[in-house]
Formats: sequence, structure tokens, C-alpha cells
Amino acid sequence: MRNSILVRSIAAVSGIVMLASVAACGDNTTASTDSSAKSDTKTETVSGNFSGAGASSQQAAVEAWIAGFQGTNPDAKVAYNPSGSGAGVSTFLTGATAWAGSDAALADNEVEQSKSVCASGTAFDIPVYISPIAVVFNLQGVSGKGKTLNMDAETIAKIFDGKITKWNDDAIKKQNPKVDLPDLDITVVHRSDKSGTTKNFLSYVKDAGDAWSYDLGENWPNEVGQGAKGTSGVISTVQQADGTIGYADASQAGDLGTVAVKVGDDYVPFSAEAAAKVVDASPLDDSAKGDNRVVVKLDHNTTEKGAYPIVLVSYDVACPAYKDANTAKFVKSWLTYVTSDEGQQTAASAAGSAPMSNTLRQKVVKSIDAIKTK
Repeated sequence: MRNSILVRSIAAVSGIVMLASVAACGDNTTASTDSSAKSDTKTETVSGNFSGAGASSQQAAVEAWIAGFQGTNPDAKVAYNPSGSGAGVSTFLTGATAWAGSDAALADNEVEQSKSVCASGTAFDIPVYISPIAVVFNLQGVSGKGKTLNMDAETIAKIFDGKITKWNDDAIKKQNPKVDLPDLDITVVHRSDKSGTTKNFLSYVKDAGDAWSYDLGENWPNEVGQGAKGTSGVISTVQQADGTIGYADASQAGDLGTVAVKVGDDYVPFSAEAAAKVVDASPLDDSAKGDNRVVVKLDHNTTEKGAYPIVLVSYDVACPAYKDANTAKFVKSWLTYVTSDEGQQTAASAAGSAPMSNTLRQKVVKSIDAIKTK
């Protein structure tokens, strides 16, 4: 997470930016032909106290967004609790927050539950934050900032399932012939809380190989390794001991070593650009039930050169209508800023995320425009 000095500097830049308003109405699955997907009309300023909760992966980006948003809405006080995707959605479904951040798309039953929170219709989710998930490790003499180990999906799956237990296992050695790997036990670190990062990571492991037999979910499915709460908890635990390996939003990888993932015949390290390639090449999930939803169905089996397939698409969850008109006004303005080109560039500067493409933004804008403010 970036420090307060960085956040303040981002606010100074972002504070001069006008919030875009959206002009298009209609079905969110139909792309506009307008390449900018923005309006030059300044949105009305917002005042009041508003809160959100959810994905810890978004935390650095959200802090930067809050600074930028409050720069043009000085009477709006915005707070975000990085409690985890599952906790954030649960809190939103009680009506306690204006929006939720989630690294996993809404489940069918959550869409149904939202009828009691929204003034009309059901909650929808739109992508706001795109970032690679890094497989991070701490291995004395091997790891360090910018240092990588090559692994394919099967090797990663077997490590996190406790079937590869030594760092000098043949499966790792064959893919890293020039690295002196120690005869040291591997300690797996995973999320202990309900997490969309877990679901995204395991979706890749399951889709890209045949070595993962567990059902997908936001909870860790086996007894291998040790759990840690939140993105920061995983990173901290991996940092504390030699021989550890875990997974986390890449923005917080810091000085840890990371895995370059096999795609086709190449091994690709994480980067925002490599993550963006996968998202743009992936279709929307047409099985997502409910109006205005924009859910990306990631293609984990891509063979596109330079693409990094372990990607987190983090969503904001909102209502199309709120029981409080001022909350609706805030959410519409907030989401407009967050998904604007300026908002996406602010997140990229703060968290190293990949700005969404105009093609994806055109779909998102239509969902935001569907929010009723009167």
C-alpha cells in the first residue's frame, strides 16, 4: 500500500480533473461506437458521508480514488473498509454501505438478496480494477525484487495442494535449470478469509491444468499450509519466513520473488500490460443473471504471446436505485470517476493496475448511467 504522501500527491493531480457524466442509456451488453465513452459535461458535486467495504486488493487504488474524488467534491467524505470481498458484499447486502468492492462476481443468491436493499431492481457489478495476481515467494538467495522462478500451471497446483513439498523438486528444477534451488521445505500461505483473490487464483489453477480437483469458491479448500487474513496478511506472512510461497494482488508484491507463468512455450512475468491482454481477449460471462451486470469470463488458457493469465478483475457492486436519493447521486458520481480514464490512470499510478480499455469502458458506462438519481 502506498503511503499517505503518495496519496496526497495523487490527490493534487486528480483534484483538477472534472468528473465525466455519462450520456448513453440502454442495455449494458451493447457497445457504443463512441471511442471515448465520456461526456464533457461536469457532474453535479456531491456532499455527505458515504462508505464502502470489500476487496483488500483494491485498497491502494481506492485510497487514491477517494483523494481524487474529494478533490472535486470537497463536501463528500468517503471511507472504505478493506474487509475482504466476501465481508464487503455481505455488509452491502445489509444496506450498511453505499457500495461493495469484490474480487468475485456476485453469486445468483446474492443478486436475489439485493432486492431487499435496492429501491428497485437488483444489484449489479462492474469491473473497476484490473490487476495481475502474483505468485510470491521468499527463498533466500533466489528471491528478491524483480527475481522470478518459472512454473507451469501443473507445478503451481501441486505446490498449493501439498504434492510438491521441496524447493528442489524435479518439477521446479527442470523449469529453472540455471537456478541453485535449496533442499528446503515449501510453506504454502493462503488467504484465511473469504476472498475473491483466492477464487481468481484457483480459477486459473483449475482451468489451465489437470492437477486441481477442488470445487471453486472464495474459501481455501484444503488443509495445506497456513492461512493469513487479507492481502497484507499473506504478504506479511510470506516475508517472515524462508521457503514460503503465496498469492496476492501484484501491487503488494514488493521485494518478494514472483513466478513467471508458462503461456504457450514462454514464461511470462506479471505486468499490468500482460494482464490487460488477457482481459481484452476474454468474453463477457453471459451466464451472469441480472440487469446491467458486466462480468468478465477470463480466458486462463490463452496462448497469446506476452499475456499473463493469473488476473484479478475486481468489481464494484451497486444498486440501480437507492432508497436515499443522495446515496444514489454519490454512487453514480463515484463510479463515473473511478471508471473514467483519469480514475483508471490514478489507480495505475497508485497500485500498478491495468487501466480498462475503451471497449470495456463503453459497456461499464451504460450500467452506471442506469442508476436512478431521482
